[in-house]
Amino acid sequence: MAGLLAPGDLVLALETSCDDTCAAVVSGAGEIRANVISSQEIHDAYGGVVPEVASRRHLDLVNVVVDDALRRAGAGLGDVALVAATQGPGLVGALLVGLASAKGLAAARELPFAPVDHLQGHVAASFLGPDALEPPFVCLVASGGHTFLARVDDHASFTVLGATLDDAAGEAFDKGARLLGLPYPGGPHLERLARDGDRSAFAFPIAARVQGLDFSFSGVKTALLYAIRDLGPEDAAARAADLAASYQHAIVEALAQRVERALAQTGLDRLAIGGGVAANGPLRERLAGVAARVAVPPRELCTDNAAMIASAARWVPPQPFPSYLGLDVYPTGARDL
Repeated sequence: MAGLLAPGDLVLALETSCDDTCAAVVSGAGEIRANVISSQEIHDAYGGVVPEVASRRHLDLVNVVVDDALRRAGAGLGDVALVAATQGPGLVGALLVGLASAKGLAAARELPFAPVDHLQGHVAASFLGPDALEPPFVCLVASGGHTFLARVDDHASFTVLGATLDDAAGEAFDKGARLLGLPYPGGPHLERLARDGDRSAFAFPIAARVQGLDFSFSGVKTALLYAIRDLGPEDAAARAADLAASYQHAIVEALAQRVERALAQTGLDRLAIGGGVAANGPLRERLAGVAARVAVPPRELCTDNAAMIASAARWVPPQPFPSYLGLDVYPTGARDL
């Protein structure tokens, strides 16, 4: 579906909410013409994203990724019908770079502009491509900064059914990886280590006492810390794969059990998965058969990207020039969806 645009209209979108500098060109019909993601690997040395460093790196890269996206799409700014960017939530400095750049591009040709919520973007990743998932469905979004379950009844909004009470799932993966001495970003490294381990070797908690559809990952993180401490440095190193496999299993089960509960409570039989944690192989395998249809975007659409922002922008009422020039970012929370 093309949303508020004609199928052939082009959306140019920017995403800079954290440490990836992203630009994409997507048609009104949801065809990805270009999706450029430039990752800032300079944060690895710090064990996490440094906000000031991320902002400065976005300044260096934003024009380059926009030019690259337009070139790959075989288009120029004159071919663009709508410009969009992430307005929030995210790192305030990083968001400001993307929003200001996108407003400048739109204003240069007096194009309309669409401010997009980052979380709505993760949901809207499922609206892209020839196999786009149409509402209604249940959506799990699990990333480094956010973990929630939503009911999606239309393309422009969602209703939160449950959310994390403490750490996000991706944050739990990264913190667990750090406890095991793995480099940042920890999730992919922990998944690779876990392939050689026994997921039943340690009985880590799955937040069974958390009621309803909310999540909690602080308990499993603390359990891993105590297990490593009790084993001692040598035994912990020798059993690192088992620790990783058991820890990963606990996080995956916590997510999967609440997904199953949400599907039962809503009566819906379709599920979409989004966010960086959706790239985790064991999670994909665990959720593969929980609904009549399970839509998992390609891995490049799970992590932060601008194609998902362009997808969401198709249902955002466009703001005409120059009314959007005074728009500001919101680093925390979310606008009223």
